[in-house]
Amino acid sequence: MTDTLKSSRLLLSGGTIGSGSTESLLFTGGRIDAIGVDAERQAAEGKVERLDLSGYVLLVAPCEPHAHLDKALLGERVANSSGDLIGAINATRSAYASMNWTDVYDRARRSLEIAVQRGYTSIRTHVTCEEGLGLDALRALVRLREDVRDTLDLQVFAMAGYPVTGRDGTRNRELLYEALDAGADGIGGAPWLDLHASSAVAMLVRLAAERDLMIDLHLDETLDSTSLTVRTFASEVAAHGLGGRATASHCVSLGQQSVATARTIAQELVAAGVAVVTLPQTNLYLQGREGTTGTPRGLTALSVLREAGVVVAGGGDNWRDPFNPTSRIDPMETASLLVVAAHFSPADAYDAVSVRAREVMGLTPASFEVGCYTDVLAMKGSSLNDVMAHSSDDRVVIRRGQVISRTRVVHEIAPRL
Repeated sequence: MTDTLKSSRLLLSGGTIGSGSTESLLFTGGRIDAIGVDAERQAAEGKVERLDLSGYVLLVAPCEPHAHLDKALLGERVANSSGDLIGAINATRSAYASMNWTDVYDRARRSLEIAVQRGYTSIRTHVTCEEGLGLDALRALVRLREDVRDTLDLQVFAMAGYPVTGRDGTRNRELLYEALDAGADGIGGAPWLDLHASSAVAMLVRLAAERDLMIDLHLDETLDSTSLTVRTFASEVAAHGLGGRATASHCVSLGQQSVATARTIAQELVAAGVAVVTLPQTNLYLQGREGTTGTPRGLTALSVLREAGVVVAGGGDNWRDPFNPTSRIDPMETASLLVVAAHFSPADAYDAVSVRAREVMGLTPASFEVGCYTDVLAMKGSSLNDVMAHSSDDRVVIRRGQVISRTRVVHEIAPRL
């Protein structure tokens, strides 16, 4: 931390915090030093930058626990003709020839600019490392991670291509090892697609343990109830002592199990220390295309997981690419979908894209309490419900006690409608 940041002081006044009260917050070097009257008193005693946020709701800044920056904004270049998961994979692979270092870097940087404007200060991205694409994308995002360090925290996870087992997976395994040596922060992959799915899960978990890295796998992104690699994952994570550093993303097929089976698996995840990330927009878009009535929602067993005590976070997943062509790159979009599709309360939905997302990513806990290093998203509105519904672009984003983005919106309306 620089001397400038250590000495910088910022007073936020007039904003409404989650409890509904209007409180002042005094930050010193990103740390909340005082709240309320005490914050105003301390601010009066020294040099402080003041920011009046009257009419804004103050929120713990959101985190994106699951993105794919290598694919971001590809939706205008290649289309998903079938609309399903395999169609999205094939469409993306058709673009590999054009996805060089510069292309990936530029698209990813443009998408991060949108993400910061919307309030994200920490993002985990998966980056495909497979035959046909190579490591250009991974290297571009490792470089981008360093270039944006003063604005946001970016975690880069090397996503093993499939297949990753057997002779056919030889080159993909080599690329994964090279990606880790090139600076990836963690291990990803979609082993449930591998012909030898259980072996693929075991291999990736073992590698994470050997390299002392976090692991976040795409698991069972299907409505096929017979796909349950999440159980193998829980068992392997427990066996290799990776509890608290392991994430199971998607887990769609878990939502197709009986309640009894889902509860048993949820307890296995809790015991192993595995968190779950649900990706509502992408899975609502990709899954459930087989029939015309009785369409399933394509989400994991969220109520059962939360009831069991599994850490459950929500993510945006794909940002305007063949897997999800219309993403707003907005935490409020993810939170709103958790309300309407998963029946979360607005408070629980926002918690999933902020506090729980931080937990999944292994970040320091954040809250509006003295002593916490808390990034802030301030949105124009009167309450959490209001800002989630309206989702105004009128936002202020504060990271480490400094304003990193501010968007002002002017509304003009004619006297008569």
